[in-house]
Amino acid sequence: MTNPTKPPKIIALDGPAASGKSTVGSRVAEALDYLFFDTGVMYRAVTWAALQNGIDILDEAAVAKLTEETPIDVRAASQNDGRACDVLINSTDITWQCRSPEVDANVSTVAAYRGVRAALSQQQRRIGQRGRIVMVGRDIGT
Repeated sequence: MTNPTKPPKIIALDGPAASGKSTVGSRVAEALDYLFFDTGVMYRAVTWAALQNGIDILDEAAVAKLTEETPIDVRAASQNDGRACDVLINSTDITWQCRSPEVDANVSTVAAYRGVRAALSQQQRRIGQRGRIVMVGRDIGT
């Protein structure tokens, strides 16, 4: 049983699209001074990396391999420029690059790949181990 006066180390919110989980998660994170981590940014980061490396988005095996080999990190926002967090690949800030129209057009394909989801789940667990985090997104409850 958790201590009622101490918030949990990790709060996970899963649910269907447009259910309000990001809104609720953001508010909970702000109230507790936790990192708000929408795991969708990791799928965006992988998509951006694939595009940058000339990997065919339709080559599931190549995109999954890239995901396994690419360290992605999500940290508290280091700048007050509208970002909810920093998204880093190999310690390089790609927060705004992974929000490009080209990424928007391809991220749903990448997010459907089983190998990508498995590799990102491992990275999400690593990030979650730091604690003081509200995680929102696909597969987050599993």
